[in-house]
Amino acid sequence: MTEDIKTNPGEQIVGTTFSSALSERYLAYALSTITSRSLPDVRDGLKPVHRRLLYAMRQLKLDPGQGFKKSARVVGDVMGKFHPHGDAAIYDAMVRLAQEFAMRYQLVDGQGNFGNIDGDNAAAMRYTEARMTEVARLLLDGIDEDAVDFRPTYDGESEEPTLLPAGFPNLLANGAQGIAVGMATSIPPHNVCELADASLHLIKHPNASIDTLLQFVRGPDFPTGGVLVESQESIRDAYATGRGGFRVRAKWNVEREKGGAWHIVVTEIPYQVQKSRLIERLAEMLQAKKLPFLGDIRDESAEDLRIVLEPKSRRIEPEVVMESLFKLSDLETRVPLNLNVLDANGRPSVMDLRGALNAWLAHRRVVLQRRSSFRLGKIANRLEVLEGYLIVFLNLDEVIAIIREAEKPRDELMQRFDLTETQANAILDMRLRSLRRLEEMALRTERDNLIAEQEELQSLLADEQLQWKSISNQIKEMKSIFEKTDKRKTECGEAPVIDFDPNDILVEREAITIICSEKGWIRAMKGHLDLDSEFKYKEGDGPGFILHAETTDKILLFAENGRFYTVGADKLPRGRGFGEPVSLMIDLPADVDIVRLLRANGKKILVAASTGHGLVVDTESALAQTRSGKQVLNLPGDARAVACCVVAGDMVATVGVNRKMLVFALDEVPEMSRGRGVILQRFKDGGLADVTVFESARGLSWRAGGGRTRTETDLATWTGKRGGAGKLPPTGFPRPAKFN
Repeated sequence: MTEDIKTNPGEQIVGTTFSSALSERYLAYALSTITSRSLPDVRDGLKPVHRRLLYAMRQLKLDPGQGFKKSARVVGDVMGKFHPHGDAAIYDAMVRLAQEFAMRYQLVDGQGNFGNIDGDNAAAMRYTEARMTEVARLLLDGIDEDAVDFRPTYDGESEEPTLLPAGFPNLLANGAQGIAVGMATSIPPHNVCELADASLHLIKHPNASIDTLLQFVRGPDFPTGGVLVESQESIRDAYATGRGGFRVRAKWNVEREKGGAWHIVVTEIPYQVQKSRLIERLAEMLQAKKLPFLGDIRDESAEDLRIVLEPKSRRIEPEVVMESLFKLSDLETRVPLNLNVLDANGRPSVMDLRGALNAWLAHRRVVLQRRSSFRLGKIANRLEVLEGYLIVFLNLDEVIAIIREAEKPRDELMQRFDLTETQANAILDMRLRSLRRLEEMALRTERDNLIAEQEELQSLLADEQLQWKSISNQIKEMKSIFEKTDKRKTECGEAPVIDFDPNDILVEREAITIICSEKGWIRAMKGHLDLDSEFKYKEGDGPGFILHAETTDKILLFAENGRFYTVGADKLPRGRGFGEPVSLMIDLPADVDIVRLLRANGKKILVAASTGHGLVVDTESALAQTRSGKQVLNLPGDARAVACCVVAGDMVATVGVNRKMLVFALDEVPEMSRGRGVILQRFKDGGLADVTVFESARGLSWRAGGGRTRTETDLATWTGKRGGAGKLPPTGFPRPAKFN
């Protein structure tokens, strides 16, 4: 069943594909989001909703010195006249403009509950009141003097400004965040006095380098304070490209107590971090035992922020505790910089620091020119009226007679004294009490003053240097409002380099002997016992690896799959029992055996595979952070790792399953963090059996029968280049072929 489509006269239906219609409408939506919602204008640093809020508050006469009005009244005016969106979105935007922890320079002076740094919401708009701040007044100053363009509102009943005169560098001073379609902006706040100094320098040197500007602008200045620990190179790159980020840390101090006890007090937290969520997260990590160096957390905040951190041990340095917390929590965050804004033509672009400041200065010059032209028009109109008034005083009796007797006194006055219509109307509107001698003198004084002002404005509009001088004076006047009370809140510093594990302090240092059986049962016994002693093992099990260590050590287990596994020595089971299977501590596959057990003491080790390949690796880089271990030696096919020895010498000796031995220089084996390595010895069959490193001056040693050790110093027969086939070892070499 079909119906005929009836159209009105003149209406035309155009056929199009669904994809083109969809793309056209999505593009319109994307452009609207970019230009009318998410990205701020580089000139006044405001999005449309903020601009409309301030303009509506000005219409309601909510000046800084006036009384407050209900927030609901402001939101209602904005929604009804300018911003056809929900009241919740408008009120949320207004609340943020009033929050001292969100705005470096508040634009709304709020009275009532406007939320807090804990993340609590503001009270409903019917309970709060608001008015503009001095900063908002600076942004609006001159808006009635044709300083900016106006456009019709969404319903066409009135007009709204396309941007504000912006006597305040709001974009960089307060920053902005927004996500548009396919692009975003993130601009941290800055100190207005630093921005003013940089702007004054740019007026004199428009092409000043970023390095020069950074002598004035030291970096972001957040309302919540904190410490900026980003390097100068990164800061420069961020401001030079308009993209980057800044690391910000909490500000803290140590309070000492009697008896040597101490605790840490955090007094400032990074920007946009909710205090309650931060403490909640720290408490969760403390309960999960992820903060072993921390004993307790307390929130003692009142008007000032105060988070107390109690250490588990007073032997830990406070710097070590805080460095660990900075890595694990939001006590250190990274604030991004993406200076993506709408330029003077309404196009989105990423600007650098100089471009953003120059755009604001160019806007201030346009505002100055437009306000001066507007004032010149007002002066011309007033001078025209004053000339008419002075004619009255020169011909007072005749003017009075014309007004009393003529049928059309306006036309008669215009004809008799060659007046304009404006002058004639002004004369007829004069009050009789103005016809005094003193009034004539005041009119002449006013005329002379206006003529002098007119000449000054004409000179100003004709001279670019005078314009920039006037703008400089405006910036200095604006700076004087803030410089006495507005000190920088965010300190600039550097993060200390502390290569230290706090667990080393928390664990009592104690000598132990680690015993790992052939089948992977591991335990630790107190003290350094004789390694040749007889130790008990489970029935059917036997000795595997025995070594001396300390409870603060990290123990490395090298397995046949080429992976290194890490276990804390203090975590090993104690006692004189058989211990526990090592597979309970690490994710070691059931069909994989342990090749070597050793301490991670910073030394280098040589690892080798059955294929004859090997490499040198540092024990520190072999440490694994997870139970699954760290792959160091890559193994092809069915190959397995067969050897691991400490690098303590200058020569390498390898021996194959075929009992052929090769000796070559250690420097032929590369040091790598991961890989397959290089071929150490070639085999036709059997593969590699063992490898060792020794000092050429002492000779090569191996265990002979009966517990004896044999040393061979004349190794010329077996010495060659890496990758050789080798030769049969000396008589009496162990079977199967092993050095130890």
